[in-house]
Amino acid sequence: MKRQLLSLLLLVSVAALLSRVLGSCNKAESIRMLSPVVLPVPAGFPDPIYNNTENPLTREGIELGRHLFYEKRLSIDGEHPCASCHEQQASFGTFEHDRSHGVYNSHTLRNAPVLVNLAWSPYFHWDGQFDKLELEATQPITGDHEMGETFPAVIRKLEADPYYNNAFRNVFKTNSIEPMQIVKALAQFTATMISSNSRYDQYKKGQVLFTPQEQAGYQLFLQHCNSCHREPLFTDHSFRNIGLPIDPALTDLGRMRITANKEDSLKFKVPTLRNCYVSSNYMHDGRFLSIQQCINHYRFQVQNSATLDPLLRQGIMLSSEQVDQLMTFLKTLTDTSFITDRRLARPE
Repeated sequence: MKRQLLSLLLLVSVAALLSRVLGSCNKAESIRMLSPVVLPVPAGFPDPIYNNTENPLTREGIELGRHLFYEKRLSIDGEHPCASCHEQQASFGTFEHDRSHGVYNSHTLRNAPVLVNLAWSPYFHWDGQFDKLELEATQPITGDHEMGETFPAVIRKLEADPYYNNAFRNVFKTNSIEPMQIVKALAQFTATMISSNSRYDQYKKGQVLFTPQEQAGYQLFLQHCNSCHREPLFTDHSFRNIGLPIDPALTDLGRMRITANKEDSLKFKVPTLRNCYVSSNYMHDGRFLSIQQCINHYRFQVQNSATLDPLLRQGIMLSSEQVDQLMTFLKTLTDTSFITDRRLARPE
């Protein structure tokens, strides 16, 4: 009897050991199912700011984020995914509208900024409200004039879909969908929105030559624009008051809404100029329809105020010929491969 008891205990111990070993193997196999992705750094770009260690990029996580980016069920009316304001044809900005359209025919306070090279950005949104890519999507999803939903409601809708149940379980190794997992997946996808194949980029790599008009415009850009729209990202990520008259219907004070510091009044994040020719409308409230209107603002319409950027005290003096040259150069920043990239498009 004693010998049988010892044998039984031995069998139980071996079974428990095998269970732990097999469980570890299965877990390792599950982890290996994910395909790690290294964020590409284009030639001439600085190192990205995006911290992959906190949210490692995987092919499966990026694909889940792509589905969520185009998922209408993230909005309360089932009609407004992220892509409804961030359209690929407009460099993932709002196409030919002043301010973005939200749920139930509402209008947002601002024009949706383009989503370009976000992995190099230290701040997000026009006023820099967020400093992590994983967090910036929380406000649009829950904003009353954007997607108007709550995370518990979004999760209930996603959990009813077998694809999302399986995808979240595979990517995040949990049996339930959590709010942070949603924004992490969106961050993985949007981090891959890298634009670096414009005619300008090809020129910098010695693959093409600029025309005399483009070259003249490039020199004007370096002289008058590069201190704020610094190449190769074509933004320095700073917040500046560029002398736009305040819209009394919106009373948008920009960065000051976040910091409560009067020195930040009317300061907005410097947007990238990449793909600017396809991302109309322009400025934080979309007041300008064309690039020429933007340039003419700097030539003739800069409004003085206590927080006006010192670089613009005298405006930017350009002749009509120089305006044409500068506009010709800005066209070289259009990256057609980016705005037609099927990897960034709506899933089939």
